[in-house]
Amino acid sequence: MIQTTSADNSSAQQASSSSSVLGNVLGGDSTELFTKLLVAQIKNQDPLQPSDPTEYVSQLTQLSQVESLQRLSSQNASTVSALQQLQVMGLGSQVGSQVSVVSDHVVLDGQPVQVGFNLDNASSDVALVLTSVSGQEKRIPLGTKTAGETQFTIDPSSLGLVPGSYGVRVETASKENPSIEVTGRLNNVRLVSGSDPVINVSGVGQTAPAKIAQFNGSRT
Repeated sequence: MIQTTSADNSSAQQASSSSSVLGNVLGGDSTELFTKLLVAQIKNQDPLQPSDPTEYVSQLTQLSQVESLQRLSSQNASTVSALQQLQVMGLGSQVGSQVSVVSDHVVLDGQPVQVGFNLDNASSDVALVLTSVSGQEKRIPLGTKTAGETQFTIDPSSLGLVPGSYGVRVETASKENPSIEVTGRLNNVRLVSGSDPVINVSGVGQTAPAKIAQFNGSRT
């Protein structure tokens, strides 16, 4: 009965001491933390039931794994940050040039906007469909198109379209649904804290750099 009480007290002291050490060095060097916890365990272990030495080896292995993961996480964060900065610098040098951006909408302000799409197969009755924010659709017939690239200029004045944002899609008789690229001027690049960079392209507005399909150079 006395031995059991002694073991319980020893276990309680060990837990208390370990918690105290953890509280004192938490946030500090993990190696120092492990060393202090190990010393506390050895000092407060039950003499009648000493800890298995292999347990300390296991703890050391776990510590090594945690430190490796911490270093890897820190390196990845630094790499991502560096890549973002390089991306912003690269995009910054392209401000003022023409880019083609994959988009499901166009922003019309009275000026013509060039859009394009690629068909895998020839199709009849191809049409470009613009949808206003109120849900009204404007269907622009393009006729029969062969496989490959098609370019079209949306002229708001001739089409009677008021300024605003419009959803844009292509309808084909073959039911093909190609993505649409809007060509416009790269106006600026903005780095948002904790997020990916944001670019502003005329005819599109704000979008992600990953949406850029092509750099077209400066407008002549």
